[in-house]
Amino acid sequence: MPVQKNKLFKELFNDFLEANREVESVIVSDSEGLVIAGEKRKDIDMELVSVLTSIINPILERMRNEFEFQKFGNASFDTEDHRLLFISVDEERILSLVLEDMASIEKISPYGFFLAEKTAQILTSDEKSLIQVSIPNFEYEAGNVERLKNQLYQMPMGIKGDYRFKFVILGDHEVGKTSIIRRFVENRFSVDYRATLGINILFHEYDFFGNNIGVNLYDLGAQKYFKRFRKVYYLGAQAAFIVFDLTNRESFENVKEWYEELKLFIPEQNIPIIIVGNKTDLIDDRKILYQEGAKLANTLSEHEKIKLSYIETSALTGDNVQDAFNLISYHYVMRSKEIEDTRRSNVLLEIIKSILKKKIVFTLSFITENLQWSPGLQIITNIKDLGEKSIIRDYDDEQVFQYVNGMIVKQHEYSAIEDISGTDGVFCIFDTHDKIQIDSSLRNILIKIIENGKENLVILVGIKASESSNWSQIIEQFNVDEYLNNKTIDLFFFRIGTDFRLDIFDQLKVFLSAIDDKY
Repeated sequence: MPVQKNKLFKELFNDFLEANREVESVIVSDSEGLVIAGEKRKDIDMELVSVLTSIINPILERMRNEFEFQKFGNASFDTEDHRLLFISVDEERILSLVLEDMASIEKISPYGFFLAEKTAQILTSDEKSLIQVSIPNFEYEAGNVERLKNQLYQMPMGIKGDYRFKFVILGDHEVGKTSIIRRFVENRFSVDYRATLGINILFHEYDFFGNNIGVNLYDLGAQKYFKRFRKVYYLGAQAAFIVFDLTNRESFENVKEWYEELKLFIPEQNIPIIIVGNKTDLIDDRKILYQEGAKLANTLSEHEKIKLSYIETSALTGDNVQDAFNLISYHYVMRSKEIEDTRRSNVLLEIIKSILKKKIVFTLSFITENLQWSPGLQIITNIKDLGEKSIIRDYDDEQVFQYVNGMIVKQHEYSAIEDISGTDGVFCIFDTHDKIQIDSSLRNILIKIIENGKENLVILVGIKASESSNWSQIIEQFNVDEYLNNKTIDLFFFRIGTDFRLDIFDQLKVFLSAIDDKY
């Protein structure tokens, strides 16, 4: 066997043994018992396992004949000291796992099918093939999905960021799931069809409008036998493709079944789903119209809080393949941003509720250079459960909103800050334009806020300044200590940088908590 394949097997099997301590050895052999590759942890007689493999092969062959594609089969039995698991790689070769006597076959089997798939890839690979052999942790993925952090709070698609997510790719056999992935990851198409053995996993990074997207691609085998193992593979999925063949009406009709399986295994998540009609290159053989695919997506969307999308691709030519992945990335990023914004908004909502329990009327004022850009106000007014609000004042330089719960929100331009005497908290934004010397009028505005403000006022000042500017020098120029000496006013400064939405979310929490502590 070529050196490169031996190296891949060694890396794959050693990583697998390291990750699964209950497994003592991994062996690939042919139907006659000849060892092709293997690694062991303890003093396991690999030749004996090979003999057992040749004995078990007739049983596997009989089982394979019962499968839809007549290529798969697995069996297990116990000896006095070990448990043995055998999985068909193809008609001629078998993967054998030697387990400790108390090991769980059910726990190891999903990894066994993953190993069988990677083994098949290595055995059939050529020099251009991309084979990733890292071992996943299926149990870990359920509760430890990597969350978006700072990047979630950018303006949509406006600022570069790093995003990581996992999505599953479902659909009948021979619809082109693996071909779509290979076209996307390797930019190549293979004319040799080989059904996926339960599961194939790849990681790929790509650029999406200046954002770095990293995806864990779970290509799930369509065989009905693997359904019980697919449940494990779904864990932690954050998005999904459901693929059908545009030349095969049955595969189109089965999209609903795949959708139901998806919802069965991840029932509490409304994840982004893209329905993909593949093989647009087979124009003369086409059986499903574009309108039918779009209608199906709309029909299934009726059961979702988010809209399913539909796109058509050709893995052969590469047409729309990148667009399909861009589309799922967009839906995922936007959905995640919505979820995280809601979570953070609920934190602010609880603090506001606490204040309103102590005060019949609670007033916030937001002061910006113009009314068109006031991100702090936007975050507060976008909190869904604050209740209904009405506009009680709407001038060119000032707006006032009143909520039914007793909260009043005011928005002022710099020129209209006289009416803040009854305000409990003032959030003011200044732009220094990266100047070494700030405009004195900005300091005068802050002084006026302090002089006009009531006792126990909390002031939050956000300053737009670049990372290269001297922050200490900027704060020194805003020195207003002499005006604070005779008042119980809390004053906070923070820098508004690139990740301003995250900054402002966090500062609003501090701001509102300080007001809550006053009463």
